[in-house]
Order: sequence, then C-alpha cells, then structure tokens
Amino acid sequence: MKKKGAGDIWTWTAICADTKLIPCWFVGNRDAGCAYHFMHDLADRLAHRVQLTTDGHRAYLSAVEDAFGANIDYAMLQKIYGSVSESPETRYSPAICMGPRKAVISGNPDHSHVSTSYAERQNLTMRMSMRRFTRLTNGFSKKLENHEHALALSFMYYNFCRIHQTLRVTPAMEAGVADHVWSIEEILALLRE
Repeated sequence: MKKKGAGDIWTWTAICADTKLIPCWFVGNRDAGCAYHFMHDLADRLAHRVQLTTDGHRAYLSAVEDAFGANIDYAMLQKIYGSVSESPETRYSPAICMGPRKAVISGNPDHSHVSTSYAERQNLTMRMSMRRFTRLTNGFSKKLENHEHALALSFMYYNFCRIHQTLRVTPAMEAGVADHVWSIEEILALLRE
C-alpha cells in the first residue's frame, strides 16, 4: 500500500507458534523506527521469556535487543534467493529460494524451532482473507486509517471468532485468554463501548 509521500506501508505481525494467537500487529514503514515500535509492543504483551525468530531484516537486530534485552532466546532465519530472469513470463514470479541460513542472535534458542513458517502462513491467510491485500487489483486501501481499522477487525476475528483447523478452538481459547468462541455480535458490542 502507498501513502502519499510515505512510500510503501507494511503490516508487521507476530504469531505464537503454539497457540497461533496474534498478540500484536503494526502498520508502518519497513524501517528501524517501526521495528522498535513493533518489538516494544510485543515485549510489553509477553509475560515470560520466549523464543523469537525473525526474518533477515536487519532492523530487527537492534530493535529486539532494545525491547527484550537479554531476556529472550532470539534467532534470525535469512532466506537466500537466486535471481529470476526478467522475461515477461516471469515478471510477477517469486525469486527462487536457494535455502535458509539460521543464526543465533542472543540467548539459547532451540535450533529445531527456528522457523518463520507460521508467520509466512499467517501472511498468506491475511492476503487471502482480506481483499485489500490482493495484488494487482484496485481493492487496496486508499486511506491508511481505513486499512488499520480493517486489520484490527480481521485480527480480532482471527484471534477470538475463527476456529483454527489444527487446534479445533480459537487461538484466544488455546492461549487461555478466552473461554468461548466469540460471536460477531460480541465484537460489535465491544466496539460500541
């Protein structure tokens, strides 16, 4: 999404690998300032030490250290991509992934759980369930505020209303922050307050 004078707007998301809960999200640029904001928001929402895996975006390095200090087991997974030919047939094709590189950044992360697969799958769910993320269409958000509101509703629905296929409950129920599947009416009542 483009904001006049701001360039691309990114959606930063965090997801718990065990409960599939999205504890926080943030809309902003893909820069160090937004990384700091996002990581501090995430750190404030967590009660215990966690293992964190991020992609290879360099802004995470100092943002995670500033937000969590030494109280995290942090690894970075960087995917190495090969080039794609510039022919018209491959114009919108993704680059070929040559393989991942895992790096321990701080603490003692379990190497077998260093993965960004859940976050990537959540990004696919987000793109498939919200028209404003559909590529090459005019369904994108024209106003940043409307985009943020749509995301808030979508993540509320995902966490509290939608039964996750593998969990057989909502992510909020699996995390212990809800005791039932919320209805749309409950969300609307909450919004009216």
